[in-house]
Amino acid sequence: MRSLLALALLCSAAVAQAAVQTREIPYQDADGQRLVGYYAYDDAVEGKRPGIIVVHEWWGLNGYAKRRARDLAALGYNALAIDMYGDGKHTEHPKDAQAFMAAATKDPKAAARRFDAGLELLKIQPNTNKHQLAAVGYCFGGKVVLDAARRGEKLDAVVSFHGPLATQTPAKPGVIRAKILVEHGEADSMIPPAQVAAFKQEMQSAGADMTFVSIAGAKHGFTNPDADRLSHGDHGGPDIGYNKEADDRSWADMQAFLKKSFD
Repeated sequence: MRSLLALALLCSAAVAQAAVQTREIPYQDADGQRLVGYYAYDDAVEGKRPGIIVVHEWWGLNGYAKRRARDLAALGYNALAIDMYGDGKHTEHPKDAQAFMAAATKDPKAAARRFDAGLELLKIQPNTNKHQLAAVGYCFGGKVVLDAARRGEKLDAVVSFHGPLATQTPAKPGVIRAKILVEHGEADSMIPPAQVAAFKQEMQSAGADMTFVSIAGAKHGFTNPDADRLSHGDHGGPDIGYNKEADDRSWADMQAFLKKSFD
């Protein structure tokens, strides 16, 4: 009886030790900008596993982006939340966020180099399968990952959650390699119907393997539980809002999409 109890305690201890591990990793882009990545993986998963880049909202590399990296790690992936602004900076003020985003997207080639620096960092992690890679982006990050697909990055899949669909660098036929999933809020006032139509036409003309999901009643930022709080305040926040049903549905869509893309 004692031996059985000891075995049970040993097994429970082993389970308790197996958990999502995280660490910050400083790195640089090709232009020498100091960046800070947030890496997450599940130490219970043996061997190499697919790697997924997470790109933050316009607020910067905040707690929400890091949480999504942990969520992906809990699904068995290696996840790296990358830094598109530099020094891991983030804000809760729309004017600062707008300034950070404008600076990061001013030069599309510089933005691409910054994304590439994060992708290379993920690939060299010892338990990342560098032949199975994807990118997931939220809001501003959705645009970043869609632009990565547009320029033909070697990714199996790209997922955009409530991301802008317009671009300075439209896709050319035959260039896109990644399968694309777009989770869009039908009530998103920040992405007008004309932009949606133009994006769909762009993807069709480029020959992309693209799935577009429009979620009724969902506003911009529908996956972030802090969206309601961030939309208010004396600074006059943007028209964003959390929608749990849309959050859950889009996350389930992503899981099925990634599994199919990697299989």
